[in-house]
Amino acid sequence: MAKTQPRVAQVDPVWERMTQEAEQAIRDEPLLGGQIHSALLHHPSIENALAYRVAMKLSNSEMSEQLLREICDEAYAADPTLANAARADIVATFERDPACHRFLQPLLYFKGFQAVQAYRVAHWLWTEGRRDLAYFFQMRSSEVFGIDIHPAARIGQGIMIDHAHSIVIGETAVVGNNVSMLHSVTLGGTGKEDDDRHPKIGDGVLIGAGAKVLGNIRIGHCSRIAAGSVVLHDVEPCKTVAGVPAKVVGEAGCDQPAMSMNHLFGG
Repeated sequence: MAKTQPRVAQVDPVWERMTQEAEQAIRDEPLLGGQIHSALLHHPSIENALAYRVAMKLSNSEMSEQLLREICDEAYAADPTLANAARADIVATFERDPACHRFLQPLLYFKGFQAVQAYRVAHWLWTEGRRDLAYFFQMRSSEVFGIDIHPAARIGQGIMIDHAHSIVIGETAVVGNNVSMLHSVTLGGTGKEDDDRHPKIGDGVLIGAGAKVLGNIRIGHCSRIAAGSVVLHDVEPCKTVAGVPAKVVGEAGCDQPAMSMNHLFGG
């Protein structure tokens, strides 16, 4: 008779590091013990912690924290890619944001990360045909975080949104993997067309503060959009564009501008 193979415990290095940091944070600041236990140490997995945090942030008198928690738990159980994307977003924020010194910070304190995770659940609801509930998530995210991401938009993983005030991402927008953007970025449409009308952002793109990318245009991988630019036409890969309207002003300056976060021309 064949021997039963023992079950191998699943290793989650991101979650393990977050819990270790949480324990140290409580030692450093005991007054935050209740919050950190509720948000992190009380939960057995990052999926449970994410569901709790999103539900706590979006709940109001119209939709209780308990009900939102059940919806989020269902989403994370049904689609493991949601939590995997969150792990990549945490690492991206830690590596690219000089204000982020620990893995636990995005979950606890950074509204850009929190809003993207709320969007991920809303997008899952949208693809499941539960569109009114997805709109509720969008509405509450806009009210709570000041970030408006349509639940039909498609966003990759390894996303870092720094400061994250006044971000707008439209219904048919596509954002690739490992994209970085700063506050007041708009990925919007032009005119009143009710079809594919929003930008397609390639992998590894860096979008500066206040940039507006409008229309069904393609921004090539590893390109840079300077702060305050208005982009109305396609951008080739590995280029830097700037101005109103934006024009090519040079090469991207490195092979991964979204990783380096370097906004200087010629750099």
